[in-house]
Amino acid sequence: MVDRAPRRHFGAGDGRPRGCYDRGVDRDDFREALLAVMEQKTHWAWPAFTGGRVARARLHVHFEQEYATYVRDFPVLIGRAYVQCPVAAARRELAENLYEEETGGLAAGRPHPELFLEYPRGLGMDLTRFAGELALLPAARAWRDLLDRHTSAQGWAVAAAVTTIFLEGTAYERGELDPTAPRRPAPPLEQHPLVVHYQLPLAALALTRAHRQVEGGHRAAAWRVLLDHAPAGDRAAVVAAMQAQLGAWRAYRDDVAAACGVTRDTFPA
Repeated sequence: MVDRAPRRHFGAGDGRPRGCYDRGVDRDDFREALLAVMEQKTHWAWPAFTGGRVARARLHVHFEQEYATYVRDFPVLIGRAYVQCPVAAARRELAENLYEEETGGLAAGRPHPELFLEYPRGLGMDLTRFAGELALLPAARAWRDLLDRHTSAQGWAVAAAVTTIFLEGTAYERGELDPTAPRRPAPPLEQHPLVVHYQLPLAALALTRAHRQVEGGHRAAAWRVLLDHAPAGDRAAVVAAMQAQLGAWRAYRDDVAAACGVTRDTFPA
């Protein structure tokens, strides 16, 4: 067993790190703090969505809110990290991710936001609902406003973290860094919840296929950018932003669940 220095702790109550580290946060502490946030990126209502317990007539709410909060504009959000970044090696990693998201030129063949719309198209939804400005639920509006602040006014490292780690990542991020940790599940496409419970055609899973093609490389690149290139003095601010994102995202998913008819009373955690 290797002795390790005690972990520094980050407070989440007011969105600011607990303590002040003039020389920045230790790299290992930084990694663990980011992983701790991602391992909490779960929501009590998600089993209702993956278990077919959301009424088909209300599924459009989930897709519309996801699309309007971040999917449609994800290339813009990650582009903000790119244009602020002074580190060439980090910019190259961000540029590759941006290029694939915006064009699909590396794997998907089409822009990822367009591929996302294959889900509602395959479910027979009216795609005109996704055109123009969609009305955001209150917590969705608050989360999107926070995303805009974190990607526009907090520096490139914060912008890269909330886009490439938080938005693109899952609760299984440790498995992207540690070969002994559980990896993100990837069951056969025939077992996708939308196929099993809502008869989505397999052809409509184009975005899922694209993610499986590129996400391994994107996850590794995202962690390299933050761990190898984020200035040590920015690490505490990155962790604070990630903690704030987690809280706002959970509130957003609470609103979506309620709008889809899923409550803690009817579907307890």
